[in-house]
Amino acid sequence: MNFKSLTVYILVIFCVPFAAFAEEGTDTTNVQRMAQAYLDSYNNEFQKIYAESAEAEWKLNTYIKEGDTTAAAASKTANAKFAEFTGSRLNINMAKKYLAVKDSLMPVQVKQLEAILYAAGANPVYAGTLIDAKIAAETKQTEDLFGFDFKYKGKSVSTNDLDDVLHNSNDLNDRLEAWNSSKEVGKELKDGLKNLQFLKNNTVKSLQYTDYFQYQVSEYGMTSEEMIKLCDQLVEEVWPLYRELHTWARYELAKKYGQEVPEFLPAHWLPNRWGQDWSSMVKVEGMNIDGYLEEKGPEWIIQQGENFYVSLGFDSLPDSFYQLSSLYPLPDGADYKKNNHASAWHMDLDKDVRSLMSVKANTEWWGTVLHELGHIYYYMSYSRPEVPIVLRGGANRGYHEAMGSLIGLASLQKPFLEGRGMVSKKAKVDEINSLMREALDYIVHIPWGAGVMTHFEYDLYSKDLPKDQFNTRWWAYVKKYQGITPPEFRGEEFCDAATKTHINNDAAQYYDYSISNVLLFMFHDHIAKEILQQDPHATNYWGSTETGKFLKSMMETGATMDWREHLKKYMGKDMTAKPMLDYFAPLSEYLKAQNAGRKYTLPENINGRSQRK
Repeated sequence: MNFKSLTVYILVIFCVPFAAFAEEGTDTTNVQRMAQAYLDSYNNEFQKIYAESAEAEWKLNTYIKEGDTTAAAASKTANAKFAEFTGSRLNINMAKKYLAVKDSLMPVQVKQLEAILYAAGANPVYAGTLIDAKIAAETKQTEDLFGFDFKYKGKSVSTNDLDDVLHNSNDLNDRLEAWNSSKEVGKELKDGLKNLQFLKNNTVKSLQYTDYFQYQVSEYGMTSEEMIKLCDQLVEEVWPLYRELHTWARYELAKKYGQEVPEFLPAHWLPNRWGQDWSSMVKVEGMNIDGYLEEKGPEWIIQQGENFYVSLGFDSLPDSFYQLSSLYPLPDGADYKKNNHASAWHMDLDKDVRSLMSVKANTEWWGTVLHELGHIYYYMSYSRPEVPIVLRGGANRGYHEAMGSLIGLASLQKPFLEGRGMVSKKAKVDEINSLMREALDYIVHIPWGAGVMTHFEYDLYSKDLPKDQFNTRWWAYVKKYQGITPPEFRGEEFCDAATKTHINNDAAQYYDYSISNVLLFMFHDHIAKEILQQDPHATNYWGSTETGKFLKSMMETGATMDWREHLKKYMGKDMTAKPMLDYFAPLSEYLKAQNAGRKYTLPENINGRSQRK
C-alpha cells in the first residue's frame, strides 16, 4: 500500500468514528481495534519509506565524489518522501486524536502514537516550505563536512591521518598544524549551522515545541530544563575525579613536551581533536595489544567481535552485514571519499544491519568495533514481531550507546584478553594505569558531552545563540567544563563547534553519550557482581550465556517500555553514577596522592570559584 492509498484508507475507515470517542460508554475494544488497524498501516508504510531514506543516506555517506551530485539528489528526494509521510497532516491528526482517548488504549499503542508524533516533529507538514529547505541544508552540511579537503604539510589527508599525528607525535609544531587543519572545515560550515539553527527551530514550532532542543529532549519524556539539570548533576558527580585527572594531565603533558605547566590544557597537546578522550596518554603494561592486532589485521578484529557476541548466545551476523557494510579505509588512489566516523545502521528496521567504519588494526579500533557491534546486536534483538516497527529503538537513546560501550569496556579487561590469548597470562598489569586509561575515556567524556556539547546546543536552539557568538560561546564552555583552551586566539571567522559531526547531522542529542556512560557502569556492575561474581575491574564475559541472556532480555523490549520503568525492572534502581564512582575509587585516591603539592586550576565545584592548592 503506497502513501496515497494509505491516506484514502485511513480517511474512509477511521475519520468518521472519532466523533464517537468523546461519547460516554465508547467501546474500549473497538477503539483499540481501530487504533491497531491504523498503527499496522502506519508501521508498514513507515518501514518502506524509512528503508528508502536509509539507502540514500548510506550512499551519501559512503560515496562522496567532488562534482557528483547524484547521491545528494537521491538523498534529498528520499528524505523528502520520508518527511512527507512522517510529518503529514493526516498522521499528526490521527495520532493526536487517538492520544486524546489514550486511557482506552493499550500501553504499547500509546507508545507507538507518541513515537509517531515525535517522528512528525522533525518534518511536520505545518512547517510548509521550511521542510524542503531543512532537508537541503542538512544534505549540504554533510557534503561540506565529509567532502572537505584537509591539508597537512601541503598534502591532502584524511581525518584518520590527522588523528594519527595527535596520537603519536611529540613535535608540538606538527601537532599544532594537524589540529589547526582539523578545524579549517568549520569556516565553511558556520553559515550552514546558522541556517540549520533557524530551520530546525521553526519546523518543530509548528507542533508546539518551543525549540529543537526541547523537541529532542521530549523523547526522554523530559523538559529541556530537566535534561540540563540531569546533565549538570552528572558533571557535578564526576567533577572531583575529573579535576584530579585535569591536574595530572597538565603536569604529565608539560613534562612530555618539555614545557612549563600551563594553567589550562592547550587543545593541541591532547590526543583527540576535541579533547573528549585522553586514553591514549596512558600505556598499560602487559595490556598493549597493538602489536597483536597488527599481526591479525582489521578483518580479524571484526570477526573476533562477532565471535564474542556469539559466545554470549547471540546469533551470528547475517551474511548481508559483511556484503553491504563499509568496514575499512578506502584504498589509496580512490577517486571518492567517505564518512570516516564509525556508525551502525539499521537499514530497514529488520534484518538489514550494516556498519560504516574505517577499521585499522589497533586498540582504538578494537574497542570501536565492539561498540558498533553492540548497536548491531541491539538492532537484531528487538527486530522481532512483538516490537512494532516504530518502537524498534533503545529504551532511550542513551541505552543504545551504553550497550555498545559496555562491551567495549569488557573487551579490554585483562581476564578477557588473557582468555583470548591476546595478552600473556604471566603479564603483570598495572591496575591503576588500567583504571587511568579507562577514566581518561569514560570520565573525561562527561564534562565534554554533558557539559560543552549539551550546553552549547541548548544555547544554540533554546536561546537562539547569534552567529557572531558561536565560537566565543563554544570556547567559553570548553574552558569551563573541560579546562581546555585553544593554542591561540580563535576569532568568529571560525566555527570550531561545527567540526564535530554531531553538531551538524545528529543535533541536540549528545547528552545521550553521557547518560550512556552512567548506564554502562550500572550494567557492568550488575553483570560483574550478580551474574559473573567477579571483580568489576577484572571480568571475562566471554562464553557467559547468563550474561548474554541478561543483555538480550534488556535489548529485546526495544522502546516498548518507559526507560525509567525499564531501569527499575532490570536494575532495581533509578539512574545513578554511584557504580561508576565506586569503580574509579582506587584511582581517585591515587591521583590525590600524585597531585599533592600541585596547583589545581579548576574549581573544587564546577559552579564555584577556583581553589588553589
